[in-house]
Amino acid sequence: MDFGLSDEQKLLEQTLRRYLDEELPITRVRELVAEEPGNDGGHWKDLAELGVAGILVPEEHGGSGLSILDAAVAAESLAWNVAPTPFLGSAVMASVALTTAGSSAQQARWLPRIATGECRIGVAATELTSRREDAGVSERAGRLNGKSLMVLDATGADHFLVPVGQTGESLALVDAGARGLTCERLRTIDRTRGFAELVFDDAEVADWLGERGGAETAVCHMLNAGRIALAADILGASERAIELAVAYAGQREQFGRVIGSFQAVKHMCAEMVAELEPARALLWYAAHALDGQQEDAALMVAHAKAHLSEIGREIVRTATEVHGGVGFTDEQNLHYWFKRVGLDRQLLGGPDQLREQAALLQGWNTA
Repeated sequence: MDFGLSDEQKLLEQTLRRYLDEELPITRVRELVAEEPGNDGGHWKDLAELGVAGILVPEEHGGSGLSILDAAVAAESLAWNVAPTPFLGSAVMASVALTTAGSSAQQARWLPRIATGECRIGVAATELTSRREDAGVSERAGRLNGKSLMVLDATGADHFLVPVGQTGESLALVDAGARGLTCERLRTIDRTRGFAELVFDDAEVADWLGERGGAETAVCHMLNAGRIALAADILGASERAIELAVAYAGQREQFGRVIGSFQAVKHMCAEMVAELEPARALLWYAAHALDGQQEDAALMVAHAKAHLSEIGREIVRTATEVHGGVGFTDEQNLHYWFKRVGLDRQLLGGPDQLREQAALLQGWNTA
């Protein structure tokens, strides 16, 4: 049995990387995000035509109807080019939430627009994994009150998906221009993604997904799909960091020799590859479990996100060290991947939190 990617998944990876190399090279990414964090310059529509926006949208609603593993392949390719897109929020988390919790009418209303890139949905879900003392969103008479920090993919979003309550008992879709909603843009270390803080003051709700008070299962599946996408993002960014380090080691001369000929540098590059490759299989299995083996899904997703968060940080740090002092400067492009991995590591749960969750899922006493 072949446990690798299928020919179709390899073709998806090749097509995306070819498009991104031609249309969104790092020089263009730098220009776009200098104007506004998360600015894709209109390329999301082109990626939608390639099937990226609707990768998890069922075929009857205009999407590709593919699997979480296919979405992971796409996320890895997007990270390889640090592409500034709303893939995590719209294509993964919102699509999964609508498919899992939405009624037939809601799916028919929203999913085709997501698949074409017409509708961009930011996701206000970080309070479910880490919460400030004054944050959180509650419902009162059908309207929303409270605050949500670090809203994912806020740049260009025309709607926001908002889990309501302590554990996301309900899921609300809110128009970006809704009465009672204030949106304040945030700056993070990673300019390839746009974040915002939302303040709700009796804010109007455009749509409630499924039954109010019965969305916890859908929210859990949405979070796990997001974690898979983030783990794949770390994988792709780490791959590119290794590639940049090896290329630099083959060009940079010191003491009359390229530094790649030094044993210490060879070991650093080899260790990065040795750390990353086993993680690829772990990610693939976690994505497969989320698609078809729900009893293992939450545990494997927690392990995959936690492990890739840890080794990803070490890989981009080592890649920076291979570059020497210039690795920390804006002269080199490496810092875009370094910062992307740094933010991915903490989004939707850091490694310590996810390992604690994995321990609880296995019945271990962590007290």
